[in-house]
Amino acid sequence: MVVKKVIMIVAGLVLAGGIVIGARYLISVKEYQKAVKEISIKNVDLLKVADGSYIGSCDVNFVAAKVKVDVENHKIIDIDLLEHKTERGKKAEVIPKKVVQAQSLKVDTISGATNSSKVILKSIENALEKGEK
Repeated sequence: MVVKKVIMIVAGLVLAGGIVIGARYLISVKEYQKAVKEISIKNVDLLKVADGSYIGSCDVNFVAAKVKVDVENHKIIDIDLLEHKTERGKKAEVIPKKVVQAQSLKVDTISGATNSSKVILKSIENALEKGEK
């Protein structure tokens, strides 16, 4: 009888713990979705960006990126993706190359990796804004 009570109490505690963990995860997912939805990428005027190397980052919990952007003569010479935390957004790692080619942040996101694309673009924008005169 005592063993049954202990098993029932333990099972109840495990169930309650699972519910709490599940609820916290769902809240995190909602916050992540909201943060990604609120990301807006504005085009930085490269004529206002001084020569140099600039670090920028963006973190929306499940996806994060950190970049180093090199600017010379008001042109983006290179973008190094220093960090990229993602689950399914690896395909978005071509975004820095696309930005260098276009000399603009107004590039298409990668299908199937839209959230990572937006986070990487926002990181690049944040880096370039540090170099604005």
